[in-house]
Amino acid sequence: MQVHEFLERSAERFPDRKAAWYKDEWKTFAELDTMANQVGNHLKEQGVRRGDRVALLYENSFDYIAAYYGILKAGAVTVALNTETTSDALRYLLTNSGARAVVTNQAFSRHLVPVLPDLPELRHVVVRQDDLAPYEAAGGAAAVRLQEVYASADRTPPRVRGIDLDLASIVYTSGSTGKAKGVTLRHYNIVANTRSIVEYLRLTRDDRVLVVLPFYYIYGKSLLNTHFSVGGSVVLDNRFAFPNVVLETLKQTGATGFSGVPSTFMILLSRSVVRREKFPTLRYVTQAGGPMAPAVQRDVAETFAPAKLYVMYGATEASARLSYLDPDDLPRKWGSIGRAIPNVDLFVADEAGRELPQGEVGELVARGTNFMEGYWQDPEETARVLRHGLYYTGDLGRMDEEGFLYVVGRTKDMVKVGGERVSAKE
Repeated sequence: MQVHEFLERSAERFPDRKAAWYKDEWKTFAELDTMANQVGNHLKEQGVRRGDRVALLYENSFDYIAAYYGILKAGAVTVALNTETTSDALRYLLTNSGARAVVTNQAFSRHLVPVLPDLPELRHVVVRQDDLAPYEAAGGAAAVRLQEVYASADRTPPRVRGIDLDLASIVYTSGSTGKAKGVTLRHYNIVANTRSIVEYLRLTRDDRVLVVLPFYYIYGKSLLNTHFSVGGSVVLDNRFAFPNVVLETLKQTGATGFSGVPSTFMILLSRSVVRREKFPTLRYVTQAGGPMAPAVQRDVAETFAPAKLYVMYGATEASARLSYLDPDDLPRKWGSIGRAIPNVDLFVADEAGRELPQGEVGELVARGTNFMEGYWQDPEETARVLRHGLYYTGDLGRMDEEGFLYVVGRTKDMVKVGGERVSAKE
């Protein structure tokens, strides 16, 4: 199975079902699938071929969803770009990835246009913008309005042959050298992780998640893929600078799920009316993207009750998720990252990859079908984290007597005390 089939199969099974909400408007699976077909067919017409990289520089929106799945339908590889960017960052990422095309909108043209002459491999820009004069003056890549693509491109499926071993996405993440590293994820990596998340969250077509995390972020993208894979829906609200507005959207749209990183919940607890509100449709809340203090976990769990809080742990290199703590275990395992998700092994090991006894501190390592092939054009960094058939997370951890895992520090923070290796946090 390939990632774009999440949308295609839901469009076939539930064509008229609400799939995505954005700016007070709903679009169905059939409508989004048609838009994605048009993007895919347009890219094909412009010479984009199977395995070519196509960058996506866009905020969460209907256009983002259509472009993401449309790029994949064309057999190309999505290159997720952080919308908090600069011209220098774009120059490096587009050059490093060898992107042949980019889908963007007017908000990012001020960063993209100045670097077009420096990008000989970039041939085509699809941009939601009325005036293309800046692109024409810059030279280099040819630009076309996204509006024109929706108005005239073929609406039928592009039908580009591909297999699940094909590269699906390059997701850039911060590197130890200061340069972003491109995590290469194949279709089967993303599909495998999506299935695991769906299983432990018990997602169904009746689930609807409020999305405030950006789709360029692997956690945010997983919300899209998991819900579309089961025929569920996503509610896109980019106004988290106004948290009370987002809470109103949650109630208005009847969302059953909400996801955030620690800072998301800290903002809600301190700068919104969340403690005074009730969310009758909310079934679950998920947290990942870094450790959240046990006291905050308790506060979040109590504030959103009876919705269940899932504490999760993961990495971009794992297509998102590695472990979760079942809400039923939360009251007696505060601070734990839980156990491995379905179809993943996650344990504490020494430098040679040997599993350590319970209670001993070592590096958290993992294996499964959801792990990257490596870092794009970076064999040195790849060899550093993929060893002995395992992915080395860089996190120090320990396992308790019941098999629950805890993160206690980072490997680079290890120090020697009396001849023993101990984390600085300990």
